Amino acid sequence: MKNSFGKRLIKNKAALAGIVIIITSIVIAFSAYLIVPDTTPNANRIIPEIGSKKPGFSIQFLLLKKEKNNEENFLQKIISGKQDAFTYIPITSYKQKNDSIIYQKYVDDNIFETKTIALKNIASPNIVTKKFYLGTDRFGRDILSRLLIGTRVSLSVGLIAVIISLTIGILLGSLAGYFKGWVDDVIMWLINVLWSIPTLLLVFAITLVLGKGFWQVFIAVGLTMWVNVARLVRGQVMQVRELEFIEATKALGYSNTRTIIKHILPNILGPVLVIAASNFASAIVIEAGLSFLGVGVQPPQPSWGLMIKENYNFIITNNPMLALTPGIAIMLLVLAFNLLGNGLRDALNVKSKL
Repeated sequence: MKNSFGKRLIKNKAALAGIVIIITSIVIAFSAYLIVPDTTPNANRIIPEIGSKKPGFSIQFLLLKKEKNNEENFLQKIISGKQDAFTYIPITSYKQKNDSIIYQKYVDDNIFETKTIALKNIASPNIVTKKFYLGTDRFGRDILSRLLIGTRVSLSVGLIAVIISLTIGILLGSLAGYFKGWVDDVIMWLINVLWSIPTLLLVFAITLVLGKGFWQVFIAVGLTMWVNVARLVRGQVMQVRELEFIEATKALGYSNTRTIIKHILPNILGPVLVIAASNFASAIVIEAGLSFLGVGVQPPQPSWGLMIKENYNFIITNNPMLALTPGIAIMLLVLAFNLLGNGLRDALNVKSKL
């Protein structure tokens, strides 16, 4: 059965494409600070002179020494990046004269400022050329670096939201479906009340209670997504509990807990996996929306929704990619989880159950 499930899933080209995108995103999320051009924490290297540049923009930088920072170990670098050891000065040209360097500091297109600095204050190597493949935002930060590091936020909010929603939804749904009666009435009343509240409004309310921030938005999204899980699990449990093998567990004297956990839940795993994939996609969209509205992940931490908020006004100018790039990233990742969900549904043959 397991082998046939795997074969059916792999034969589904759309689902396979979704799996490839998801695996690629996970690899990027784990190795972000090892592959991004800007390895500072949150890719927050601000260089105002080169703000809002188009994809492919390239410029030279004069590197100036900074005071020594505390050394981060390798694990810290992978998790949160490392502070720059240099100050980056954008330049158009330079020449060495005695013990100094005279350089033309880049201020804007066709605007520069002549300055002089002693060689002792310059790092080694003193000149580097950097190319910004997706351009820079209005603060002069590298869009590519922030886009890749932002993958962590989207995957994290999806994972935590799904874990919270599955935990609460499976627990309440299985209790309602198995015991019925007043237990079912109370849980269904709670579900119907929450179901009647628009998701964004409920998330706003929870966020106002918990506060703005990285972890708060994860919990807020998770606490709003368990309702559809509970409804699905309740219906599935009601069907399974009437089957003969469940009656056999009662005759053998098994406890209700054992019957639910070991005999009912494994038999409804298929529909639960499908709705988990759907919730993962929904959580990514909700987080992006919250960050766009300013109540989600807070600056300078990169979030795709926050990147759209910071750059959406450029859509009607000559540099729309500043806002379109994170939007395309959201679309691809959400599409990947929806394709995976559809593939799981087909491979597990749960069309008639959903």
